[in-house]
Amino acid sequence: MAWPTAEVARMSGVTARTLRHYDEIGLLPPAWIGTNGHRYYEEAELLRLQQILVLRELGLGLPEIDKVLASQVDEVEALRGHHRRLLAERDRLDALACTVARTITELEHSRRDARPMTINRPENLFEGIQPAQYQESLQHFPDLAEAIDRHTATMSDAQIEAGHRERTAQMIRLAELMAAGTPADAEPVQAEIDAQYQAFARLRAVSAEEYRAIGRSCLENEPWRAAYEAIAPGLAAYQRDAIEAYATTRLT
Repeated sequence: MAWPTAEVARMSGVTARTLRHYDEIGLLPPAWIGTNGHRYYEEAELLRLQQILVLRELGLGLPEIDKVLASQVDEVEALRGHHRRLLAERDRLDALACTVARTITELEHSRRDARPMTINRPENLFEGIQPAQYQESLQHFPDLAEAIDRHTATMSDAQIEAGHRERTAQMIRLAELMAAGTPADAEPVQAEIDAQYQAFARLRAVSAEEYRAIGRSCLENEPWRAAYEAIAPGLAAYQRDAIEAYATTRLT
């Protein structure tokens, strides 16, 4: 049995544009192309797509995924390997949840006692946090995701980790501004949003509409929303509103 691109997109949640992109870079060619030019996928391609999406969830970029899939011999053994990675990721998320809970407790105590937060072991802030690929949720912008993949491929593990920690620190700073009642369009918030925008702009130009769509993904994309909400309830919507204000005042 074969399924057209539209049906595969519906089943998997991956856009047709992303499927075409995967075909163009040789990561997921269709089983065959009809005389009408439409792509068709069979069970083998669906299994490969499942593996691609699992590896994306585990933080691998497209070049790394291609290498992993190219080295596979037995599909069952490969799935066992993915399963082990998922279990390890579950343990990492458990550790991350404990880290966030510990930080919340420290912040609550410092505010209750009207004293600055004291961090005895700063590394504890980042326990359970590994350098996840920020582009995981950019499936609607495959060219931007590809640009991030290319850039990430040139970075060392230390550089990737440092970037991830800075993004986490940005999220915490936004949470503190939100908790203080700072409007999303206020200058301190917009300065944080500008830093995020410049990180994208260093890879390629990002239009106002693209940046607005990225902002909406903070709420609409489950991994992003969960990451923001783990820091502070309402932070995902606050980030979206801040990006909307930035795009309106600075990009249009």
